[in-house]
Amino acid sequence: MHGGAFSYGSANSPWYDGSSLARRNDIVVVSVNHRLNIFGHLDLSGTGDERFAASGNAGVLDLVAALAWVREHVARFGGDPGNVTIFGQSGGGGKVSALLAMPSAKGLFHKANIQSGASVRFAERERTTRLADAVLKQLELGPHPGRGQLDALQALPIARLTETIALAQKTLPPARHALLDRYNFGPVIDGQVLPAHPFDPAATALSDDVPVMMGGTKDESAIFLAPDDAVWNRTLSEEELHKRIAAVAGDATDSLVAYYKRRDAAATPADLLITGLTAANFQVRSTVLAERKAQRGKAAVWMYRFDWETPAFGGRLKSPHSMDVPFVFDTLGVIGEPHRKPHAQDLADRVSATWASFARNGDPGNKSIPAWPAYTADKRATMVFNDQCQVAGDPDGEARPLWGKIATA
Repeated sequence: MHGGAFSYGSANSPWYDGSSLARRNDIVVVSVNHRLNIFGHLDLSGTGDERFAASGNAGVLDLVAALAWVREHVARFGGDPGNVTIFGQSGGGGKVSALLAMPSAKGLFHKANIQSGASVRFAERERTTRLADAVLKQLELGPHPGRGQLDALQALPIARLTETIALAQKTLPPARHALLDRYNFGPVIDGQVLPAHPFDPAATALSDDVPVMMGGTKDESAIFLAPDDAVWNRTLSEEELHKRIAAVAGDATDSLVAYYKRRDAAATPADLLITGLTAANFQVRSTVLAERKAQRGKAAVWMYRFDWETPAFGGRLKSPHSMDVPFVFDTLGVIGEPHRKPHAQDLADRVSATWASFARNGDPGNKSIPAWPAYTADKRATMVFNDQCQVAGDPDGEARPLWGKIATA
């Protein structure tokens, strides 16, 4: 399931070419496209028109339909409908998170792999119907459209609907839980398709029997901060660092910055900002999800971190969001010469073999990596993928509980 925050993207990207992953590991890879953004997640349930009762979740219902297709047809391609793993990166990880909590998806998959997209919570009806009202207002079809107006909505050009996306989202108030709530045009907690948040206040019992492998890259936020000249040129001041961390961490800012400085004394304020915002925007959700899934004491959880750094642009991007994708799919040939360095293919061999092992067995362990214990609250074993792979116990353990308190306050 491709990335793009439920808003954009395609499984047809060369990065996602599954041919090498399938050929080298004797597995079947199925990639899925589906409705996105306003076309897959405009919640018109508030109009009272039963045709649109599940419209807020149309995009993820497409994924359930795709999984039903896999169950019916994958044996024709050499696959096993009784041994299906769903996996996705970024927004694709959010899609995996949603499917873990959808009754209609129960039994259609047996393992789940979440890459840089752990989703603990999704939008609630109050928020999504408010967003839909804003869209209808922009289109001059609200506030109480009848059947004829909704028929007119269905006939509008794609470009006209797309124009409303940014304007409608600007009308929304801040999310209730800033570090956990995800997506405006995305899955909706509607009581039926998605009965409850996947991992809040606890992990869903619906997928108790599904083992989960999950993690992310070491410096996810580097790519999102790249347009910021002060970060890119490493000229960010100490004062600006504190200000920007404080915007998400509040009273914990001093403790967090002090810890990150001790951890990496040579880091610039820009590097520390990348580290802090990666924790706030990605790692904390992965940790909360893993903790709550492991607390159920049912199927196992495995946690990883991808540390390999690209040499491109003088190393400024470090190990950014999506850097793991061509290693998983063994598609290093498409990422461009500036990103390549010695031994990268060796790591791609190990990573793709690990993903395939998890898909086949529900356990990522294989002969190409060190022994990898499951994630537990006391050990917090984390596989670190780099030129030399190793297991770390509770990496950044001093910062982890601080971010956890911030996220769940």
